[in-house]
Amino acid sequence: MSVAISGLYISITAIFVVMFAMRVIQLRRKYKIGLGTSGNEALRLANRVHANLVENAPIAMLLLVVAELNHLPGLFLHVLGIIWILGRILHAIGLTQGRGGYHLGRFWGGLLSWLVILMLAGINLGYFFSSLG
Repeated sequence: MSVAISGLYISITAIFVVMFAMRVIQLRRKYKIGLGTSGNEALRLANRVHANLVENAPIAMLLLVVAELNHLPGLFLHVLGIIWILGRILHAIGLTQGRGGYHLGRFWGGLLSWLVILMLAGINLGYFFSSLG
């Protein structure tokens, strides 16, 4: 069975992971910080943008693959994938521009990301319980 749609959003997410890691590396080189942040605010924020994606992506992408394997229609997979990507972009922008404090992008990005995770969890639970009957 193909999981091409999930593969698309996993690939885009993977590109974000590398882009955010490169941002951390650039700041480490610029400020000559090999480990930790040495109190550098820009590096701390870049680390959190990267880490937050890495913390949330595995469960979201695994749930997307399972939903696709359970034959969730492609339209729904794309809608959830697009919302996920939009959420991650908003979160990264908001966390950076808000300097770790409140920012609409951070709020909506986090909310959209969690919404996708919860919706996929609910969809997959629905598939499980419907298979029992």
